[in-house]
Amino acid sequence: MIINSPQNSYDIVIVGGGMVGATFAVTMSETTSKSNLTILVVEATAPFAKNSTESNFDSRSTALSFGSKEILGESSIWLDLCKNAEAIRRINVSDKGRLGTTTISSEEQNVEALGFVIENKDLGLTLQNRLTASPKVHFLVSANILGVTPKASGMSLRVGSGESDWIVTSSLLVLADGGRSPVCRDLGISNINHAYNQHAIVSNVAFEKAHEGVAFERFTDTGPLAVLPLPKFETENRCSVVWSVNPDESDEILDLEEAELRKRLQNSFGYRLGEITRIGRLGCFPLNQSLAREQIRPGLVLLGNVAHTLHPVAGQGMNLALRDMQSLIASIERGFKDGMDCGDMRVLQRYMERQSDDQYQVITFTDKLVSLFSSNAPSEVLVRKFGLLSLELFPLLRKTLAKKAMGLG
Repeated sequence: MIINSPQNSYDIVIVGGGMVGATFAVTMSETTSKSNLTILVVEATAPFAKNSTESNFDSRSTALSFGSKEILGESSIWLDLCKNAEAIRRINVSDKGRLGTTTISSEEQNVEALGFVIENKDLGLTLQNRLTASPKVHFLVSANILGVTPKASGMSLRVGSGESDWIVTSSLLVLADGGRSPVCRDLGISNINHAYNQHAIVSNVAFEKAHEGVAFERFTDTGPLAVLPLPKFETENRCSVVWSVNPDESDEILDLEEAELRKRLQNSFGYRLGEITRIGRLGCFPLNQSLAREQIRPGLVLLGNVAHTLHPVAGQGMNLALRDMQSLIASIERGFKDGMDCGDMRVLQRYMERQSDDQYQVITFTDKLVSLFSSNAPSEVLVRKFGLLSLELFPLLRKTLAKKAMGLG
């Protein structure tokens, strides 16, 4: 429920009411065995206004794997999200201008869909509604953490909103406030960063033909190009595009007139969905990999982009964060059964032991995929060609890749 002022003490305080923080709060509150668990979510922004959740052509979206859908199904979240989710039933992988292509299908994997694409407005509104409806979750909006002091058991926080501020204690502080977390900076937690020398241009694009539930991963000379299925907007066949290009090229693309922009994107993607009929508002951001040097301390854990940021090539950032969340909840629940507080270092170490291998594999896989498919060196072109042909010829290899794409392996 939305509150105007917090109580003095909570079991868990979550900084950041975005996708990861809100999902953790809702899932923890609905699945915990501790009936009197108290949770505070501190969010810097104001709640969604009604008009901000209306559909428009340019609505941004998030891709969720089949595994993430299963995690969200452990709480009430998926019941609301599934109404507006666009299923990914096939993924077509190709290398522009070269032989070799493969298709991964949900039928071959015996699942209803490989993943789903959900507009952020629907995801945000669903999570906000769940936060405000939960009696176990206090939701403090337009508020910030002004200071953090470690205690013998948990954390002491100074929370501010407008001209008011309060001292709040918690057994566990969860930081889920994004890749530039000011609380992390204040606590002296630094990151290991790797810049890819690529920018992602994001936009919603309308095509002549319907996507029919197919997502495309197209590797080009400048980097990966992902085209993801979206619900129709009025009569337009809409997809979400994430186009990785060199920084110099991104500046040039952003300055193009729409006719030239359509021609440029059509040349990179091809005509699998026919002519491009419309390109929406463009966004652009640099692509980096980031990993926090510390993800846990006594009474403290990092989740989401504050813990790790990935290149979007494999669409695994949010999906890895949800698996982290699931593992953390399992460790906390086991701690409760053993008589431990949720911020006990033994609980958090158990979480990292459970999840560090998953994080390492996903981060390494994503990084190697970017390196392999962003290079035009003859040796790596040959490896790509052989890899795509092998995937097409050998179902077992394709099944292994599909499991990774679905967040199941």
